[in-house]
Amino acid sequence: MSRLLPFKFAFVFNVLLFHLNPVLCNNGRRVGDALDTEFSGFSVPLEHSFEVDDVAQFRVRGALILKAGREPSVSLNQNQLSEEDRTKLKEVAAVDGLYRIRVPRVFLQADRQTEQQMEGYLTAFVRACAMVESHLSDVIALHTDVSGYLIGVSIVTLPGACRGTEVEDEVDLEVFNTTLSILTPVNAPGPETALFLERMEQESEKKGKNPQEQKSFFAKYWMYIVPLVLFLMMSGAQDQSGGGAGGGAANGGGR
Repeated sequence: MSRLLPFKFAFVFNVLLFHLNPVLCNNGRRVGDALDTEFSGFSVPLEHSFEVDDVAQFRVRGALILKAGREPSVSLNQNQLSEEDRTKLKEVAAVDGLYRIRVPRVFLQADRQTEQQMEGYLTAFVRACAMVESHLSDVIALHTDVSGYLIGVSIVTLPGACRGTEVEDEVDLEVFNTTLSILTPVNAPGPETALFLERMEQESEKKGKNPQEQKSFFAKYWMYIVPLVLFLMMSGAQDQSGGGAGGGAANGGGR
């Protein structure tokens, strides 16, 4: 009887996300399996690095699958950690090293990949011990500008603290449990200029229909102003008459 050759199967953990809604998916995938039609699109590598000497050496962790459309739509396709990687990750965690990820600077739209894009990568990191104690449970956020261009990446673990908890390699460090999200800027509300102008026009129309509101101060209060002016004029005339009489008497007595 011919001997059966041992085969090693690597499983893939898929995470789906559309815009700000994180979606977790736990189905595995063997290496070499054809991708479903829902995963067809432009592929962008997601790389990670964890080294004892803290010198980054990035290698592929998975791939971001960009779907065609006007809005960013991304799914994440990841492989499980090998036995060698699991051992190394625990060694890095023991010396309080870092776990890094990086993605290239691209448009998160499959139909815009032909446009000229910036070179380089966007990098984020967490403590390796947090990655181990979270059992490879992390949250990756992709930050874009208003045009859908990738401008930042961030990663946190769940939980995020290192408590020195013992973790079994074969059980807890095989498959990534990732939540992926896309964060796009939201335009702030602008000033209500149109509403302000409309109110000003309405007030102008009301004043035009009611001429009383356009009268001057004198036109409104003439009945009070005129008697006061006449009283002051009469008082001034009386003072002048009295002063003239007194002056004549004084001149006469001097003769």
